[in-house]
Amino acid sequence: MTELQPVGQPLNLLAISGSLRAASSNTTVLQALRALAPAQVTIALYDRLGDLPHFNPDLDGETDTLPAPVAALRAQIGQADGLLISSPEYAHGVPGVLKNALDWLVSSLEFPGKPVALINISPRSIFAHASLSEILTTMSAALVTDAAFTIVLPRKSLVVTDMLADPQLAQQIRAANDTFVQAIRVYRQKEKQ
Repeated sequence: MTELQPVGQPLNLLAISGSLRAASSNTTVLQALRALAPAQVTIALYDRLGDLPHFNPDLDGETDTLPAPVAALRAQIGQADGLLISSPEYAHGVPGVLKNALDWLVSSLEFPGKPVALINISPRSIFAHASLSEILTTMSAALVTDAAFTIVLPRKSLVVTDMLADPQLAQQIRAANDTFVQAIRVYRQKEKQ
């Protein structure tokens, strides 16, 4: 588990989109979160979801048999102070590629206790959000529900510049960022006590 820097020190967050689509709305909202991150907060976008092999318990646990993309994901998780996850909903469930990534993290030492915020881009996508909450809680994530939010994206444009130019959307994104960063700091301070 990473140790949080004192208040005022930089934080590193990892953003994971549950979509492999090039023009994914979920990825776009994470890019907007990154663009509007508070000072001293860096948000890296994980873009290797499609490179992870299918989860195989026979390959999990031994460092010499762990696939390189999985080892790299675990290293990034270990270095992150928190995770932002935005996922589409497919057939009332979590996309297979995201569930596959989470399966690779179940037995990792880097994941338990990691603060996680869920971003939902559709008010109708309640099943995947609930499923992700259950999965992440079972995996011992520190789910930050105050920073989780549902954002309704405009249908006319799903590019980051338009999201940043929309005062209401930009305010929602800033508020989510601020809430998550504060929750991470409070969580880590309690963990130290």
